[in-house]
Amino acid sequence: MKELKPNVYSAGAIDWDRRLFDELIPLPDGTSYNAYLIKGSEKTVLLDTVDPTKTEVLVDHLVRLGVDKLDYIVSHHAEQDHSGSIPDVLLLYPDAKVVTNPKCKGMLVDHLEIAEDRFITVADGEQLSLGDKTLQFVYTPWVHWPETMSTYLAEDKILFTCDFFGSHLSSSSLFVSDEGQVYEAAKRYYAEIMMPFRKPIANNLAKIADLDIDIIATSHGPIYDRPEFIIDAYKDWAGDNVKNEVVVAYVSMHDSTRRMVEHFVEALSARGIVVRQFNLTNVDIGRLAIALVDAATVVIGSPTVLMGAHPAAAYAAILTNALRPKARFASVIGSYGWGGKMPEQLAGMLSNLKVELLDPVVAKGLPKDKDYIALEDLADKILAKHKEAGIIE
Repeated sequence: MKELKPNVYSAGAIDWDRRLFDELIPLPDGTSYNAYLIKGSEKTVLLDTVDPTKTEVLVDHLVRLGVDKLDYIVSHHAEQDHSGSIPDVLLLYPDAKVVTNPKCKGMLVDHLEIAEDRFITVADGEQLSLGDKTLQFVYTPWVHWPETMSTYLAEDKILFTCDFFGSHLSSSSLFVSDEGQVYEAAKRYYAEIMMPFRKPIANNLAKIADLDIDIIATSHGPIYDRPEFIIDAYKDWAGDNVKNEVVVAYVSMHDSTRRMVEHFVEALSARGIVVRQFNLTNVDIGRLAIALVDAATVVIGSPTVLMGAHPAAAYAAILTNALRPKARFASVIGSYGWGGKMPEQLAGMLSNLKVELLDPVVAKGLPKDKDYIALEDLADKILAKHKEAGIIE
């Protein structure tokens, strides 16, 4: 509970111990649920709430901040880690109204059963006066749900962006104190939930470009008092440029695929291509997602299990397909014992990617000389494709 600017407070909660989000995303550094209180000369507003597990922390902060009357609760996003405490806050402040856009209102009614008469809906660009402070609402859809919006506090030049620009990082510092650490956490956050929506994100970046912003206050992680740091990062991540990098994600059962991967990675490295190698039996999917943000090429390695891909390789393909990285090329390498359609299966799982599929390399049993030659040829082809695409000179 700290003051960002006069009468603008951080009122949310830090979740130091949480290690899994949505029963899917690892949280090596915990997270935070940032809520903000603004005391205007006439009206008081709470921007977002917290995950229901931290409701008591939020309520304690509101009491300690001396909030006897709350006029508005702005809901930027209906997901429960931000909206889940709204019903409890409404019980505590029965005269408060929930301010949001029509689409978010519908979701809050569905998910939290908030009564229709508790809402005020606002249009894109609409303003709400607190007396000496003015809120301007900016629709920023698909970061990462369709109903998301942001709020600009004009007098203090603060943009409250909810999940947009966030990072799963628990920290006692209100503002970013270690840009290297936050860059990694924010890139991981972008990769895991924002990357599939990079085109809408690029549109939203353009939409906020003309705002005079001193501070970006997100719903997760430290606050940015140097907003260009995270804006420039997002422009890079959401842009079309890729790097001379290959992600190789693999699993091996009886050593054949592992030998092929080791040879292939050496071949790529010898050609000046940066490789990000991941063993899918012990991978941190967040780190795999980060690597996918910039890579020009994705290669999945798999043995054949019951005529198809190993489940771990299939999961990597499904995850990559869901995240929709901006990679240009993809391929499959691996092995089989007696038959199957593992390469075709994995290639079919990458249908969302706008990539050129390069011919797979698949060995029967342990890889032979001809298989290693084929891996060298695939490395040559990737190098040539990177050059043709202007990724390297």
